[in-house]
Amino acid sequence: MPDGDVEAVTRAVLTASRLLVAVAARSLAGVEERVTLPQFRLLVVLSTHGDAKLVALAERLGVNPSTAMRMLDRLITAGLAERQVNPVNRRETVLSVTPAGYRLVADVTAGRRREIGAIVERLAPAQRTALVEALTAFTEAGGEASVPTDGTDAYPLGWT
Repeated sequence: MPDGDVEAVTRAVLTASRLLVAVAARSLAGVEERVTLPQFRLLVVLSTHGDAKLVALAERLGVNPSTAMRMLDRLITAGLAERQVNPVNRRETVLSVTPAGYRLVADVTAGRRREIGAIVERLAPAQRTALVEALTAFTEAGGEASVPTDGTDAYPLGWT
């Protein structure tokens, strides 16, 4: 393939992204009765960044505070998040993930990791090496942070 064949690379990346979206959707299929994708995203952001005030959480999610509060209310009802009085400033409320919420995020992330691992195992060693090189270059070009090598996912589903 010529170096300048941007269209062929774009098609290949779009095809691969369909697979990755399908893997992500399947990883959420087991919990969709409990949470929607936007609610799960809220859990991921809270579990990644820690306790937050509503306005800060809404900003990280790119939604209005009222939208974030509606999502959070449903997560609180499901026992996956909670609101507490800020011990530093009793007029403020702090939002956090419950142990059940952390487990849900960990379970979904582990399922996604298992399925991607099974796909990668079907590649020849040379293909794995080439894929790592290509995806590293692709994510760097897109400005995406690398996943830590210690086995944890700083941003389990790509939401900063």
